[in-house]
Amino acid sequence: MKIRRIDPSSDSDIKQITEIYNYYIENTPQTFETDPISTDQMRKRVLEIVENYPYLVAEEDNEILGYAYATRFRLDQEFAYSASVAIYVKAGVTHKGIGTQLYMTLFDELSSTDFHTIVAAISLPNEVGVRFHEKLGFKKVAHFYQIGYKLGRWVDVGYWQKMNIIGDE
Repeated sequence: MKIRRIDPSSDSDIKQITEIYNYYIENTPQTFETDPISTDQMRKRVLEIVENYPYLVAEEDNEILGYAYATRFRLDQEFAYSASVAIYVKAGVTHKGIGTQLYMTLFDELSSTDFHTIVAAISLPNEVGVRFHEKLGFKKVAHFYQIGYKLGRWVDVGYWQKMNIIGDE
């Protein structure tokens, strides 16, 4: 398996990550979006991110197995040194180390940025997602109860934080 930067001009890359993301829209509370998105919508989102931040895919035999990216946590100036990360692994290939490799590569790329802290939002309950992030050094810092509604139920969202090792710190 190879971890590489996404190619936003590649129809194949965009189509495959759109399919992965739409699975999460339709079947999980990991995203609060409820309507599947088009490849054009996904390409626009990717282009906005890759302009300034890393966006990675895990690929094997030309098949994208997952993707991860970072953006600014919030646009307010006081959060300029805080990154938000997201990760999506294709259904059917989870628990094979793909997410770990994606995140480790993403963290390595973030180490050459000015981001001091990394934040991940996790829809709850989600024991697997919590264990995964905590295994990689994230600590829970916030919990919002019943903040979203998806798939016929109220969903909590927790925030996990990890300090970013910048350069030779």
